[in-house]
Amino acid sequence: MDRNSNAYTFIFAIVTVVIIAAGLAFTATTLKPLQAENVRKEKMQNIISTIGVDANRDESAELFKKYIKKQLVLKADGTIDDAVDAFTLDLKKELHKPYAQQRFPIYLAEKDGKKYYIIPLFGSGLWDDIWGYIALDSDKNTIVGASFDHKGETPGLGAEINQSWFEDEFKGKKIFDDNGDFVSVKAVKGGAKPDDVHGVDAISGGTLTCNGLTHMLEERLKNYVPYLKKN
Repeated sequence: MDRNSNAYTFIFAIVTVVIIAAGLAFTATTLKPLQAENVRKEKMQNIISTIGVDANRDESAELFKKYIKKQLVLKADGTIDDAVDAFTLDLKKELHKPYAQQRFPIYLAEKDGKKYYIIPLFGSGLWDDIWGYIALDSDKNTIVGASFDHKGETPGLGAEINQSWFEDEFKGKKIFDDNGDFVSVKAVKGGAKPDDVHGVDAISGGTLTCNGLTHMLEERLKNYVPYLKKN
């Protein structure tokens, strides 16, 4: 075939596209399991970070197994659903179900002889999804650690929710008041009062993201009240 002909050029272009597409498909298929494993390990890192365990990705699975003693899935009434896997449960999908059908994962951890309750969170920020984990002390009230992240909040503003200086504000805060009523924890615009055990300082310039985070905390944590009260 004449290499200068239109037919040759057309066939060459088609063959090139097919080869490139096949290569991309092969690469994507090959990398998918590795990407999934990295996501799994990062999730483990974030969960155990709330109880003060600093793990790199390679050691996250080992340390997760060491400190996480139980992974439970709760029904709306606080009872346990043994038919669902806690780690793979997708909170975002659960929120689209009728409330009575929703399931809520919780991780029971032990470290240095103390028990902790780690609760996953999911909500909406200013621009997109936000999520995280809150660890409660053995009193099932006092926060000992928090980990937050986001998909697309504004850099330098709302995106700061995943910074340690903001997450550390939650340590020592309480989700129940002195009467045992659930009140959650709020990010307060202008700053929380020094003696406010239910408030943290909101991020300057990140008010709407912090509003979303406050709403996430209240809406997600209240689902665990029946379990925390019973156990």
